[in-house]
Amino acid sequence: MPNWRQVLGEIQEFHNAHASQANLATDIVRRKYLRKLYNCTQRNIVAYYSGFLSKPGIQQLDINDEDKNGFMMATHELDRSKGLDLIIHTPGGSIAATQSIVDYLHQMYGNNIRAIIPQIAMSAGTMIACSCRTILMSKHSNLGPIDPHLYGIPAYGVIDEFKRACKEVKEDPAKIPIWQAIIGQYRPTFLGQCENAIKRSNKFVKEQLTNVMFQGDPQAIDKAQKAVKQLTDPKKPHDRHIHFDECANDIGLIVQKIEDDDTYQDLVLTVHHCFMHAFMNTSAYKMIENHLGTALVKQQLIKKEVVPPRSQ
Repeated sequence: MPNWRQVLGEIQEFHNAHASQANLATDIVRRKYLRKLYNCTQRNIVAYYSGFLSKPGIQQLDINDEDKNGFMMATHELDRSKGLDLIIHTPGGSIAATQSIVDYLHQMYGNNIRAIIPQIAMSAGTMIACSCRTILMSKHSNLGPIDPHLYGIPAYGVIDEFKRACKEVKEDPAKIPIWQAIIGQYRPTFLGQCENAIKRSNKFVKEQLTNVMFQGDPQAIDKAQKAVKQLTDPKKPHDRHIHFDECANDIGLIVQKIEDDDTYQDLVLTVHHCFMHAFMNTSAYKMIENHLGTALVKQQLIKKEVVPPRSQ
């Protein structure tokens, strides 16, 4: 299978050889390898990709309710008895949207879903992965903590800060003005929203792990509780990368190494390279695509500068 440079070369070769279809070069090459991956596994493939690494300033790079349209489109006409291999590359996003998407996928494929993490699945992306029967990861792949953020602020951080404020004010009332200035910046009901977000995300992941990943295991509930505790440790940073060994040994998730099968590893990484080249060389910033080439592609609008005519 081609590496990063060879994939780019193949895209450029198609671009040069087919002038009338040059704008389709990245799509043609990517879909060829998605099909090869399907032929290898005989399992449905749906890739959920965000261009957050290449285009960090764009809105809606995260998981949101609009994404369900892409999953519905990608699932249509697939043989659902073959299960689903869901390739995930995302910074995370809305808890509510994530729960809704996971519910939809389980309605379509039952518990016969595997998550494939070729590079990064953070936050709500980790929640999706924990909703699958198995997670396949490479040596360089990572999940992330599932501690929720509201308006870009970590919910656990808000709770800890508020507890600290209460403690310090009780011990020394002279600190009231200091904490008033800090706590006063919170929106009304913000503290309650943070508490609810933590409860919702923890409850959801625990249920998914118990009923899907650890289904049939007599210790399913205990394993799920342990995993959630490890994934929500407020003492560790939200952006920390959780790699294979920690997922398997410390957290206790059911994970498999993509490298265990050389052919499969090459195919997964080639598909990943194809998506990365698409984000780097086209206006696309989010893609949801199946192995048949059915896709929802969100593209960045490029504003054209209008130059007024020169006066004579």
